[in-house]
Amino acid sequence: MTIPTLTSLTDHLEALHSNDQYRQLPIIKHRDQWIIANDNALLNISSNDYLGLGSDTRLQTQFLDQLQTLPESLLPKMGSTSSRLLTGNHEQLQLLEEELIKWYQLGLSSQQRRASTKSVLVINSGYHVNIGVLPALAKLPLNTLIVSDELIHASIIDGIRLISSKHCTCKRYRHNDLTHLASILEGADTSIERIIIVTESIFSMDGDRADLKALVTLKARNPRIELYVDEAHAVGVLGRHGLGLAEETQTLEDIDYIVGTFGKAFASMGAYVICDDKVRQWLINQMRSFIFSTALPPITHSWTRFILEKMPSFHHLRTHLAKLSLQVVEAIDDSSTACYQSPIIPYIIGSNASAIDKAQQLRDAGFYALPIRPPTVPVDTARIRIVMNAKLTIEDCDRLISQL
Repeated sequence: MTIPTLTSLTDHLEALHSNDQYRQLPIIKHRDQWIIANDNALLNISSNDYLGLGSDTRLQTQFLDQLQTLPESLLPKMGSTSSRLLTGNHEQLQLLEEELIKWYQLGLSSQQRRASTKSVLVINSGYHVNIGVLPALAKLPLNTLIVSDELIHASIIDGIRLISSKHCTCKRYRHNDLTHLASILEGADTSIERIIIVTESIFSMDGDRADLKALVTLKARNPRIELYVDEAHAVGVLGRHGLGLAEETQTLEDIDYIVGTFGKAFASMGAYVICDDKVRQWLINQMRSFIFSTALPPITHSWTRFILEKMPSFHHLRTHLAKLSLQVVEAIDDSSTACYQSPIIPYIIGSNASAIDKAQQLRDAGFYALPIRPPTVPVDTARIRIVMNAKLTIEDCDRLISQL
């Protein structure tokens, strides 16, 4: 007997194949900054390991040696076995949150430090944060308007879709179009008690920046406005201490909800949200993706703490990364306005098939590059998402440019 579900799945999978949108898990191995695929060593230009820490065996050895000096009673456990509200709120997590706030305060003036009421909540991943924070905030009985950039990450879109409050409405503004955003804000009814503007600081597929200073200026005009900024691709990459675009633009204390992740430049796992302490307490009580998730293993947070301690000193890596990225950007965009936005460089091709062909060409030349296709990006904007990292050299960039 034929099962209807399987018949339908077969048809739809064939449609993905015919549209050059079919995806499958790659069979790969990792060796330093190289990806080993089909016994070929390919230079990795697809990972979000922006500082190259994930392939830094010296750091990993140092971390393991440090663990060996601890008495057995202080060794971080390999698993947490429950949510933070049960028994998963282990010592490593609490220490990490304390250290994150100290790191955050490095980006503030002495006056801001004294006045700050910000706190931090560590959560399992950026996805958990983005599907949890906005629905939790929407539970408050306040007439709320959420206005988001149209190119926000899928996880934030999913979080907005999960909002069930009758008090909340959602709108989108054209990507980085602050004139369009301002018109939406001006049209907000007087019955709206709270407006939350949602954006990424560095957009994950285009690698461009939000104008945080302009958004802060918009916020200052209206006491109803709050800012939610996802710094996932900026943390570790931008700012003197690696705090992200908000540090670089000196807007840290003006942003109500700063989201960061450890799974990219930190080469670890997990995420955090920096917010007012009262908001943190509310999230602990109302954020479903936090309440109903087993906490990450203490050993993971121990590694994150190890990297966090060193993050402010990685300024030389951030400088090298910016130099490499600008070298490639200037080769692709020969206009006089080319500038460093981020390590994410979209090489937009157009059709899905052409993007797949270009990715294969780069593989043949020794680079591990992947085609990014709809629905991840808009139709007819399939691309190679080139991602620079601090392990690359000027010579690596020259070779890459010759293939572009």
